[in-house]
Amino acid sequence: MDQLKPTSINSSPLTPLTFLERAAIAYGESISIVYNSTTYTWSETFARCLRLASSISSLIGIKKGQVVSVLAPNIPATLELQFAVPMAGAVLNNINTRLDAKTVSVLLQHSESKLLFVDYQLYTLVLQSISLFPSETNPPILVLIEGENTVSFSRNLDFDELTTYESMVVKRNSDFVWVRPENDWDPMTLNYTSGTTSSPKGVVHSHRSLFIITVDSLIDWSIPSHPVYLWTLPMFHSNGWSYTWGMAVVGGTNICLRKFDANVVFRAITKYSVTHMCGAPVVLTMLANSPCAKPLKNPVHFRTGGAPPPATVVLRVESLGFVVNHGYGMTEVAGVVVSCIWKPKWNKLPVNVKAKLKSRQGIRSLGMTEVDVVDPEFGVGVKRDGLTMGEIVLRGGCIMLGYLRNQEATSKCMKNGWLYTGDIAVMHPDGYLEIKDRSKDIIISGGENVSSVEVESVLYSNIFINEAAVVARPDEFWGETPCAFVCLKMELKQKPKEKEIIDFCRERLPHYMIPKTVIFMDELPKTATGKIQKFSLRQIANGMGSLPSSRM
Repeated sequence: MDQLKPTSINSSPLTPLTFLERAAIAYGESISIVYNSTTYTWSETFARCLRLASSISSLIGIKKGQVVSVLAPNIPATLELQFAVPMAGAVLNNINTRLDAKTVSVLLQHSESKLLFVDYQLYTLVLQSISLFPSETNPPILVLIEGENTVSFSRNLDFDELTTYESMVVKRNSDFVWVRPENDWDPMTLNYTSGTTSSPKGVVHSHRSLFIITVDSLIDWSIPSHPVYLWTLPMFHSNGWSYTWGMAVVGGTNICLRKFDANVVFRAITKYSVTHMCGAPVVLTMLANSPCAKPLKNPVHFRTGGAPPPATVVLRVESLGFVVNHGYGMTEVAGVVVSCIWKPKWNKLPVNVKAKLKSRQGIRSLGMTEVDVVDPEFGVGVKRDGLTMGEIVLRGGCIMLGYLRNQEATSKCMKNGWLYTGDIAVMHPDGYLEIKDRSKDIIISGGENVSSVEVESVLYSNIFINEAAVVARPDEFWGETPCAFVCLKMELKQKPKEKEIIDFCRERLPHYMIPKTVIFMDELPKTATGKIQKFSLRQIANGMGSLPSSRM
């Protein structure tokens, strides 16, 4: 056996890009994308991606391994670029469409993006971002993704000199030989985590890890052939948890929506016979509270992640016909790697107990070698009693290569053979884990990660504020929202009101990071060493109860 070695035959690099090539043959005449009146088949999608990849590779300055960015909602172009950009040999960088101009500017500069595909509705934001570039820094080449309302939208904007997306698709032939990775470990995607304005954390994933997470996600969720997938999860969120590539594996139909609207979603479910959806818990809340909410004709499988969905919300949406699957993941693992695999014996339990069980994160998926909850100081697994808390650690084939140009942050979380997530959980006796807290003080608001440190830094820039701390407060609509505790300067004659503090933040932060609650205190609680006791503040925030939906 010792003389047997890997050869070029059995060590050809794994990449999810081959899924599209296969889909063009296996599902060539099946519908791949539906968006308003636009429809493509899988053979057409493959041809379009080849032509687009050819155009990208022909552009001056776009070399293998360089970054190409995308700033667009869930439209066909965004889905096609998930394949076309890496097929050109470039690294795909999806940018959160909810970020402000300052943050987008930082990310474009940090990634050294050479080319940016931008949706027409976000073009002004991009211009503002580029205006913040230092004079010596070259901005990326811009390609405009036109839409159904581009003409009316662009009356005060000059689009004439811009290269358009469709022109790049039609100008090349579809016989382009796409660029295959030389190695499994070649970078394929770059996704930025929250908290990026001061020290960007760009997660780099290889072709190998994305191949594994894509196949893993399909198996873990038991997705059959020819599903109808409605895009309610933003594709910029870890590339849609890998389902951007996964639908090609099973010949699925991608139903694209420019923006989320619960009423539109219910109409789309009926019109297209949707079978699968993904989204943050807030999406479940919006569906449950929609005036159009009514029992579905056929079950719709819904995968959610992030903060555990409230049991009452799970009960409501499942009564409508949704089948909820709760999981855990992060950008660093490219998708859902822990999920609540349902046990048949649980079907006999009361509905409220079943709802609580579905709120658990669950057990590891096949792409993970090991998942554990450990004492962060000693690295030893905690007791499986559902009470002893520790940090979630992961290892397996879906782990990132590291953070782009941030070795300090990479070394901090990737150590001792594990990825330390910073998320605090308990392990139940049956081996299912459940998140209890977040050691990084990340607030999950409507599926968006909010760094309390970033919000605090803005609050500290207010001339009236002496001290500030931000924690999560329960919110009926968003799950969690930032709650700011502030200590004002003593010498003030006229103290600012809550609204003034919120407005101050609104001018400096993306909307989802703005505190919805501001509590004024004479002094913030501190430890003996002077560190603010956030656990005390969390108790106060939780004690106030959920922020009502009327205060969204």
